[in-house]
Amino acid sequence: MVFVDKGSFRWIQGREFLVRYEPEASFKYVRTFCRKCGTAMGELESQEDSFPVVANCLDDDPRVRNALHTFVADKPVWYEVWDDAAQFQGDPANS
Repeated sequence: MVFVDKGSFRWIQGREFLVRYEPEASFKYVRTFCRKCGTAMGELESQEDSFPVVANCLDDDPRVRNALHTFVADKPVWYEVWDDAAQFQGDPANS
């Protein structure tokens, strides 16, 4: 996921394929998916000033890199973190 500033995000194409899923209580973001390929798109319709977008749905390099890894204690044993970004065993807000 990459967090984008709402003011700097714009659709180029494909918006007609967006499908919305409204959150159940206690969740707050509307989840969106591509109706054509099923790719999770993130919270593209959020009313917040910034919102997460699934990076693999972007065509071009967004020129951002990982700042941190969360819930590292829960990652699969076969998954290795290869960069130098900060690692948190759980939620960094609770650290």
